[in-house]
Amino acid sequence: MFFAIYALTITGNLLIIAVIEQESCLHKPMYFFLANLSFLEILYTSSITPNGLRNLLQESKTISFVGCFTQMFFFLGLGSTECVLLTVMAYDRYIAICQPLFYSRCMNPSVCVNLLCLSWGIGFLNSLVHTVCTAMLPFCKDHLIRHFFCDIPSLWKLSCRDTHPNELVSIFVGGCVIVGSFILTLLSYIYILRVVLRIPSKNGRKKAFSTCGSHLMVVIIYFGTVILTYILPGSDSYNEQKRVLSVIYGVITPLINPIIYGFRNTDFQNAINKSISHRRIR
Repeated sequence: MFFAIYALTITGNLLIIAVIEQESCLHKPMYFFLANLSFLEILYTSSITPNGLRNLLQESKTISFVGCFTQMFFFLGLGSTECVLLTVMAYDRYIAICQPLFYSRCMNPSVCVNLLCLSWGIGFLNSLVHTVCTAMLPFCKDHLIRHFFCDIPSLWKLSCRDTHPNELVSIFVGGCVIVGSFILTLLSYIYILRVVLRIPSKNGRKKAFSTCGSHLMVVIIYFGTVILTYILPGSDSYNEQKRVLSVIYGVITPLINPIIYGFRNTDFQNAINKSISHRRIR
């Protein structure tokens, strides 16, 4: 099942990148960010899923110290980058719908590239802070990681030193990135919905609500599971449940995102049909 999900995730996101690259009608800021989100999702799920599949198939489930922290660094960095990138995509939709006259000026190619670089920079800076703070802990308990990948809460349990300072760093530094991105994303969609409510056409409102609703669903699922895992403390029994949450944001959402943002989009569907028609003619 996990292999099928992983294969569909890679295929779907690669298809989105290929179609956006091929069709000139999709060379717009919205699809520029969508192509980068798809590229990010491929790296994000690939940082944990292949090794997780190997562990499910082999009796020996080991990972080196360097390998463990390398995995954690990239998983946290890519996950944090996705948080910021989803906010950038919501801001792009806010400008397009609420400030259409300023869209070409506010979302010119230079601004889009700068926003993308900002997303990656914030994401990996956040990951670097957490990785360095966790790597400095002494690990003198058992070396059994009770998770299917190297994650911060699971590694804290292996330390023989008080991890409350690390938890505070996670709450304040990670909270600024995750919760801050979540709030800004919600604000963008609130303003968008206010404009949507003024649309005179009933079908137009229905279509806009369907699109915004599906986007909000993905945002709430992704940010909600991430916040529950990294920001909110919990008991040992609750921490066990966090492993299930990590499957949602680390494996399931990379599969859902291309469907919600890409394949349900009318312009993207038309681009796929156009590409297929051209191939048939040839």
